[in-house]
Amino acid sequence: MNGGMYMFTVAVNSGWFKCDEYEKFNEAAKRGFKAMEMLIWAKLDLARVRREIDKTGVAVSAILTQTTDPEKQKAMSALRGIVNEEARDLFLEMLRETIQAAKTLGTKNIVVTTGNEMEGKPRASQHDSIVKALKAAAPLVEAAGMKIVVEPLNVLVNHKGYYLSTMAESVEIMDEVASPNVQILYDVYHQQITEGNLINNIRTHISRIGHFHVADVPGRQEPGTGEINYRNVFRAIRETGFDGFVAFECMLSMDVDTVCARMREMLEY
Repeated sequence: MNGGMYMFTVAVNSGWFKCDEYEKFNEAAKRGFKAMEMLIWAKLDLARVRREIDKTGVAVSAILTQTTDPEKQKAMSALRGIVNEEARDLFLEMLRETIQAAKTLGTKNIVVTTGNEMEGKPRASQHDSIVKALKAAAPLVEAAGMKIVVEPLNVLVNHKGYYLSTMAESVEIMDEVASPNVQILYDVYHQQITEGNLINNIRTHISRIGHFHVADVPGRQEPGTGEINYRNVFRAIRETGFDGFVAFECMLSMDVDTVCARMREMLEY
């Protein structure tokens, strides 16, 4: 699903298709999608995924920073993520593994989350820990020709206790890291819940945004089911000249083919 007046590429959510993970690429291709969001990769056969990518022409738009070692994944959860300076070495180890996975898949975007706020520790020191972790990570993704996209999440509905929620602090972090290969994942759903001001923030900070997620509010279903005027949001993204991925990260209110038809109409194809 790409073309018309839009420079960006729309990525379907792999969860929309109720079939084998590998067959989802064919399902996406049949519906005209050029990309699919498949964040969770650690338990997949990546060589088989790559064969499906090559066969269908459907790219993977982004993957999450993970490890195939479940003990290391548990350790990162226990450490709370990059808000904790003690997690930095493990984060970089996991990032290196994720970069190798991304190379196999031909993926350029690696999603990083900050983790939950640490009780009893000043936010300023947690902010500093995030910046230092991303500064250490930047040369790794730069060398690989990739980018990290850091995701602020809402703490009111879905992610209580998560550290990073506002665009203001996200932009501060980007400015301090000062790498073109470390950008923001702007999730329209999370930002509408957190602070609104969607179009102004998109226009103002587009140079710092490397990836988009979309879902409507409330309910986290497809655009058009809630309060967000997605026609105007999509138009605003288009007018910035953004040429990356806009990925659906939402549940469906109806069957997938009806949703796809409505999304094409909303995107003015």
